Amino acid sequence: MTERKTHLDPLAIGLLLLCCALWGLNQVATKLTLASVPPLTQAALRSLGAAVLVALWARHRGILLGVGNGTLKGGVLAGLLFALEFGCIFVGLQYTSASRMIVFIYLAPFVVALGMPLVAKSERPDAVQLIGLGAAFAGVAWAFAEGWQSPTVGDRQWLGDALGVAAALLWGGTTLVIRGSRLTTASPEQTLLYQLAISGVALGAAAWVAGEAWPVQWGAGALALLGYQTVIVCFASYLLWFWLIRHYPATRLAAFTLLTPLFGLLAGVGLLHEPLTARLLIACAAVAVGIALVNRPAR
Repeated sequence: MTERKTHLDPLAIGLLLLCCALWGLNQVATKLTLASVPPLTQAALRSLGAAVLVALWARHRGILLGVGNGTLKGGVLAGLLFALEFGCIFVGLQYTSASRMIVFIYLAPFVVALGMPLVAKSERPDAVQLIGLGAAFAGVAWAFAEGWQSPTVGDRQWLGDALGVAAALLWGGTTLVIRGSRLTTASPEQTLLYQLAISGVALGAAAWVAGEAWPVQWGAGALALLGYQTVIVCFASYLLWFWLIRHYPATRLAAFTLLTPLFGLLAGVGLLHEPLTARLLIACAAVAVGIALVNRPAR
């Protein structure tokens, strides 16, 4: 498929559901891996490993990855935003639960919906869509307040929550950079490689500056979890995501990914036995309402 579509068809919906499930589980995998691999080191390793896979895939497919198509400026900016985003997520997971982190990360669609008219006027949200986004935002904000009033993870839970919100702003900014620069015409492979390679180097440098210790022993569990993050999430699912951004409306795509917190919440509670609070449930319900309103059929 080469044309750009104005709505989400069954193919896009099916692929989005798959991505949401993989991303929801990813926060649990990251949290578990922190027991063996420090946060910035872990983020750098998965980005660099996935960058190698993307380069090999592009070579196999005969896809050119040179910078002569005018994408370098946008690619560098997107890569730095990507590095900051995952730095916030991996560090934040030390202070908050995976189920809370995944809810806050998905403030990103609000950033995309409000910022997209600046780069694509045809994707301006209407009044009902804004109401849906506002309802979801209110639910997430109410869940965030729990970190101040009655933390369920630790006294610094608010810090992890705040880093999750920062990651959401950075993710939304990355999507806007991709749509508002020459990257919108680049191949998904080139777009992803920019982000993985640049973020891998930046995160590795940050890990060195922070004095993170290199893991002495690698257990089978840590290797499997890092492999899942690298191969399944960073390589396969992100490549698929950028392909979707290139062919479908970014605002609708971003809003649909609000399903991810539901998968992440279930994974955190079921696999990590994290507390399931009323506020988190209400936040997820508000997110679901937002999805329904933003993606309602056009009249």
